[in-house]
Amino acid sequence: MAPLLAWPSVVAIVPARNEAATIAETVASLAAQDYPGAFSILIVDDHSEDGTADLARTTAGESGASDRVRVISAPALTAGWTGKLWALQAGVQASARDVAAFFWFTDADIVHAPDTLRRLVSRAERDSQDLTSLMVLLQAQSFPEKAIVPAFLYFFLMLYPPRWIANTKSRTAGAAGGCILLRRSALARIGGFAAIRSEVIDDCSLARVVKGTGGAIWMGLTRKSVSLRRYEGFGELRDMIARTAFTQLNYSALRLLGTLAGLVLTFLAPVVLALATDARIWLPALLAWCLLSASFLPTVVFYRLSPIWSPFLPVAAFFYLHATFLSAVRYWLGRGGQWKGRSQASPM
Repeated sequence: MAPLLAWPSVVAIVPARNEAATIAETVASLAAQDYPGAFSILIVDDHSEDGTADLARTTAGESGASDRVRVISAPALTAGWTGKLWALQAGVQASARDVAAFFWFTDADIVHAPDTLRRLVSRAERDSQDLTSLMVLLQAQSFPEKAIVPAFLYFFLMLYPPRWIANTKSRTAGAAGGCILLRRSALARIGGFAAIRSEVIDDCSLARVVKGTGGAIWMGLTRKSVSLRRYEGFGELRDMIARTAFTQLNYSALRLLGTLAGLVLTFLAPVVLALATDARIWLPALLAWCLLSASFLPTVVFYRLSPIWSPFLPVAAFFYLHATFLSAVRYWLGRGGQWKGRSQASPM
């Protein structure tokens, strides 16, 4: 990608709530960006209780970036806002004096390669994009992660195909919230984060309103930016999925039934029918299972796992079915969108 003649100014905004385990590595990777233009970093401490803010300041000093890194405290959460969006709003307001051309929103548990920002800005400027995002590499080290995480990417790309996202004639709009580059002018055009202040799936909601106002958006995949968040047990992964699954269905019981039926018919039925004694049943069912495995193989390879994981996609689908149903139950019980001790999706 050809270098730009002039590099626009960028401010990175990092919402952080109880991220002591990862914030140092995140700040260090941001401080190490080789971006040629003006670049500053703003950490928004969202009422952490584990020393996140102090660790961020210490790391900035150790990285020789104290002059480029600021740490602020988010105001008390206002009713009607989700926690992350309120922290991002606080960051945008605090960075008003910088008058940066772009905001880089990235999570406090992600480390980026030194050229990440340069590549994001190059693409955004070259293709006149208002929102450019990267799906970072999630951890797939533990057994539960290997079994479930690749399927997360597989299902996400089914819902949000990158080509459809980039197509201005398509209504599909998606983004990966862990790494989003957004033009200041695009954020102003949609009315700021107030336009999506109550959204639980904030990244895709942001992409939707940006695209809906005529903005160009793009999402890609990368191995060079890596999430540090680990999931050692299936319960943690279940909760991660359940946090937003029913929200994705717009809290609709009818859509829930349709989704559960679709998962059963598409991913579980071929396995069950492959055990039939009638060749007219088990042979087509086995073929369907093989086709499912083949469709999953590129995702497994992306995570550099053994191809032996491909035939186990139906097992992951059953796990997602369970987590989706649990997401609905939690919503109906008033515990929807659980994240960092907050319930962000109360029943309407």
